[in-house]
Amino acid sequence: MKKILLILLIITIIGTNISFGMGFETEFENFTERGTVLEASEIRDSEYEYFRVQDVLIRIDSGSHKGEEIMVKNELSDHQYYDIIVSKGQRVLLMIEEYPNGDYNVYIADYYRTNQLIYLVLAFMLFVIAIGGIKGVKSLISLGVTISAILFVMLPLMLRGINPILVSVVTAVLVTVITIILVSGINHKSFAAITGTSIGVIIAGVIAFYIGNKAYLSGLSAEEATMLMYIPQGVEFNFRHLLFSGIIMGALGAAMDVGISIASSIDEIHKANPKLSRARLFRSGMNVGKDVMGTMVNTLILAYTGSSIPMLLLFMAYETELSKVFNLDVVATEVVRSMAGSIGLILTIPITAFIASYLIKEKKKVINKEEAV
Repeated sequence: MKKILLILLIITIIGTNISFGMGFETEFENFTERGTVLEASEIRDSEYEYFRVQDVLIRIDSGSHKGEEIMVKNELSDHQYYDIIVSKGQRVLLMIEEYPNGDYNVYIADYYRTNQLIYLVLAFMLFVIAIGGIKGVKSLISLGVTISAILFVMLPLMLRGINPILVSVVTAVLVTVITIILVSGINHKSFAAITGTSIGVIIAGVIAFYIGNKAYLSGLSAEEATMLMYIPQGVEFNFRHLLFSGIIMGALGAAMDVGISIASSIDEIHKANPKLSRARLFRSGMNVGKDVMGTMVNTLILAYTGSSIPMLLLFMAYETELSKVFNLDVVATEVVRSMAGSIGLILTIPITAFIASYLIKEKKKVINKEEAV
């Protein structure tokens, strides 16, 4: 049902643009509002084959029709993903089609999940502050900056037709600088982490770009990418570039974590024993990085694999040959995504360790010269 409504919405949007271009008024307008289920009948057979129906009494809770009650036929297709089976007291999202004469139709578009998500986000914020204290607050601020950069900088620029790879690299560096400075302040440790993370992420993007082009990845393995062809802005996206852009942003979080971990560990080791040489500090940072790498690489691989479990089960159920599996665009895309991100993550370790060990000894030289003067 949800997919049908989504297709109808896309057709409506396209039809609206065509109508405006031809100088005609649209037949109806679409609105999305909240509602509450007051009564819901048992599911019964529909007059259409393969469909069932549920009679639902809905109260509209927002918009110009707020407070009105209406009986809705909730059509079900026996497909678990698309069917929205409701019961009394549930809150739902409604799609309202309103006609110029004031008549309107109401459809159940989805479950209303906002409250549960808000509770989860609040719990997350409380845990971060309770355990992290002032640094937890700074972490939440950096998270807000990251989300704002994505929603108000990166995505709008892409919708204007600016190269997604360029936009992603600039956004990734900007987010890295702000996040690490907020958490660790302005010092040599932060500079090393920023530089190492930025270089690692850019390397991941370059690898993905090169291998993705050589492997002829389409960038259209996700259903949402295909739907971008029909957006009203009329932007002609390079879907490969969108794919590489996603790889850059996907690798950023883990690379940033590794970068600050290595820089902080070298800084603490130096404080504990200032007499250690630059080479010794570098080796210490590498030892820490190797331990981090073992789990962090797994984190990236498992994150990508976890989102693909249904697809992997399909391959196993039909005993698909591995040679065929790895040549599928969707599988090759995930392999490039996970491997490129992991390589960028791995290279972040020596780059950060080298820069951090170099800067910390340079800082000591400067201090010694000032003391001698």
